[in-house]
Amino acid sequence: MTNLKTLGLCLVCFCVCTMTVAQTKAPVNEPDVNKPKLFTNLPDQITFDVSELKTLLTAPSETGKEITVNSADKKMPSISGKVISSGSKYENTIQTINIRLTSFNNAMLTLSSFTQPDGTVSYTGRIISFAHGDAYELQKKGEQYILVKKNFNEIVNE
Repeated sequence: MTNLKTLGLCLVCFCVCTMTVAQTKAPVNEPDVNKPKLFTNLPDQITFDVSELKTLLTAPSETGKEITVNSADKKMPSISGKVISSGSKYENTIQTINIRLTSFNNAMLTLSSFTQPDGTVSYTGRIISFAHGDAYELQKKGEQYILVKKNFNEIVNE
């Protein structure tokens, strides 16, 4: 009989503990919508010439080298920074360069090119700073590549 009482008491304690643990909230990081904007003085779209992207990715880039990126729109100021890393894989079918932009509060510009087996090349990239609430993402529109302004939380999930 005492074994049955002990078993019942343990079962009640187990149920209470299980229900108590089930009531806690899961640890979720809520996005910070109050981050300051970095690119407020720039347009929503910045056009880039494909030859400029190709030059950036194919030219030998040493870590620490100063680099300047020019947009196709002559009204836009050039983007300058230092090369953080660059590399290629799979017989140069994938090439990547990372540039820390000194002209934009040390935001990171990441560009990559992918060469398909049929010889076509596509580019991806973004300018992002984890301390700010906006970013740019490289998108292809027609035959041009355009940096499109986006909210930080549209690109990065925390």
